[in-house]
Amino acid sequence: MDLFNTSKNANILPFDGEVNYYGSVMNTKKAQYYFDQLLQNIQWENDKAIIFGKLIITKRKVAWYGDKPFDYTYSKTTKSALPWTKELLELKEIIETKTGEKFNSCLLNLYHNGDEGMAWHSDGEKDLKKNGAIGSLSFGAERKFLFKHKETKQTVSIHLQKGSLLVMKGKTQTNWLHRLPPTKKVKSPRINLTFRTIDI
Repeated sequence: MDLFNTSKNANILPFDGEVNYYGSVMNTKKAQYYFDQLLQNIQWENDKAIIFGKLIITKRKVAWYGDKPFDYTYSKTTKSALPWTKELLELKEIIETKTGEKFNSCLLNLYHNGDEGMAWHSDGEKDLKKNGAIGSLSFGAERKFLFKHKETKQTVSIHLQKGSLLVMKGKTQTNWLHRLPPTKKVKSPRINLTFRTIDI
C-alpha cells in the first residue's frame, strides 16, 4: 500500500494503530535553517548497539536531549539526555502546538546519505510512556518510510518531505514495525528528530 499524497492529519494506517502525517509544517527556507543549525550545533555521536553480544558502531549518528538527564536504553545501550538547545525547544513548541501532545525528550538521527537507514523495529522500550505519541520531524534529504503490520505483514509506504511532521501514537508500536530503507538514489544527508515522552 503506497501513500504519497496523504490528506493532512489523516491516519495512514488501515487498522491497529494511528499514524498522522501533517506534511511540511514550515516553509523550505525555515526547514533549511533548522537543518543547518542542527547539523552544526547538535552533539552528534556514532550510534552503538549490542547485537548477539557484539558491540556494533553504526555510521549513522545520534543524539539524545531532554527536560532532565533521562536515561534511555535501546539495543542494550544506555544514553543520558543532554539539555535542550534553543532550536530543539523551538521545534518542540511547533509540534506540540500542531499536535496537542507534550514531549519531554528527543532522539535525533543523522543519516549521511541513502546508504544509511534503519532496520525494521518498533519503539516499545520500557523507558517510554506506553502508547505515548512520538512526533517525527524530517530535515534535509527526502526519504521513503515504511510500516509493516507484525501479524498480517501488510505494508504502508510514505514519502517524508523536508520540514514534515509524522506522529505515531496509540497501538502503533504494539502492532506495527517501521523502517527507513537504504537507497542508492539519495546522496545527501537527512536529519530526523523523534520527540518522545519518557515515563517518569
